[in-house]
Amino acid sequence: MSTISRSGFQIVTVAETRIDAAVAIAFKDQMRQLTDGGAPDVVLDLTDVSFIDSSGLGAIVAAMKQLGKDRRLHLAALMPNVDKVFRLTRMDTVFAIHDSVEQAVGANAG
Repeated sequence: MSTISRSGFQIVTVAETRIDAAVAIAFKDQMRQLTDGGAPDVVLDLTDVSFIDSSGLGAIVAAMKQLGKDRRLHLAALMPNVDKVFRLTRMDTVFAIHDSVEQAVGANAG
């Protein structure tokens, strides 16, 4: 994973193609390290993620909780298979899901 700041947002790009049981714990640890004390809005760029399972969903929920109540986690650029998992599990009602990082930053700027 890598992170950059843009327009007051912290953008975390996931390099993995899968977020599943094999990487969930490492994912949570990396998210905590990368976002600790960062911007109030964090955009998780999932452009390269083609698969997510329940462990991966749990890791993303844990990352959101680690941010605390005064910070927000936005999801961006979900592939169709990943988007489907979020909708089937109704997690699309928990997270703001955007078509792209640019849309996430633009929709929430100002």
